[in-house]
Amino acid sequence: MVYYALKLISWAACLLPRGLCEHLGQTLGYMGWLAVPGKRKQMAKGQVMRCLGCSEQEAERIVRASTVRFGSMLMEVLRFPVIKRQPDKYVRIQGLEKLQQSMAEQKGAVIAAAHSGNWELMGGAFAMAGIPLVGVAQKQRDAGVDKFINEYRTLIGMHITYKTGVREMFDMLKKGWAIGLIADQDPNRHDGIVLKFFGQYTNCLTGPASMARFQSVPILTSFMHRESDGTHTLIVDGPFYVEKTKDKRADIAKMTQFLNDAIEAHIRKYPEEWFWLHDRWKSIREEFPDKPWLQ
Repeated sequence: MVYYALKLISWAACLLPRGLCEHLGQTLGYMGWLAVPGKRKQMAKGQVMRCLGCSEQEAERIVRASTVRFGSMLMEVLRFPVIKRQPDKYVRIQGLEKLQQSMAEQKGAVIAAAHSGNWELMGGAFAMAGIPLVGVAQKQRDAGVDKFINEYRTLIGMHITYKTGVREMFDMLKKGWAIGLIADQDPNRHDGIVLKFFGQYTNCLTGPASMARFQSVPILTSFMHRESDGTHTLIVDGPFYVEKTKDKRADIAKMTQFLNDAIEAHIRKYPEEWFWLHDRWKSIREEFPDKPWLQ
């Protein structure tokens, strides 16, 4: 039922003018902000103040803007069938040649990204530009939502696998595909490594560095930025290579810290575009409950 409702809404959104959809997206975003629990807002504001050293008022502005933008993101996902026909009117890729050159030997590549800007459109932008891309997805709780979003990701050219499909990821890498991994969320402590992020001890995903080192393929960073006119700039940098010394853990930690620094630099430049409502330090806080600065 949810799947068919989303298809109907998407059909309607594709018939509407782009400007009107942007306005509707903003309205949905503000409604979403009002629905966010106060405790979650406080957590997000605390993260902004610790990371950026700003006032509570400025932190609230950033968190609100970060949340409201989800309305526009949703409308763009619903309009994927329209975007697919004229992708250049929506996304400009800065540094695409770096990725193309890195993949020229058909060895594949790892794209390390973040929950900044419209990351759903990011993978599609690469695919529509001719990059064979595997998008690694988190399975949604609602089966209808999961079916819809993966159908639309596939619609604009991505191959989708779930986070559990590690074997498939390595197989696709060997075939020369790029693997897109979002590397800025709080993983399970068993799966993460504690490094510095915004000067704080943070549990970090090692997936991009581990995969690139194992397969001896390059890593490229990739970040989306929404321009004032509603278009997007997709910023690609690299290639970067993971060292292969006798200390595997140290090699992976060094590259993961490098990626942390790159993500942090982008967030500092465009703080309103990151997903501040995510409880980034949850696992560290639970492991060290006596650390007041984590509260």
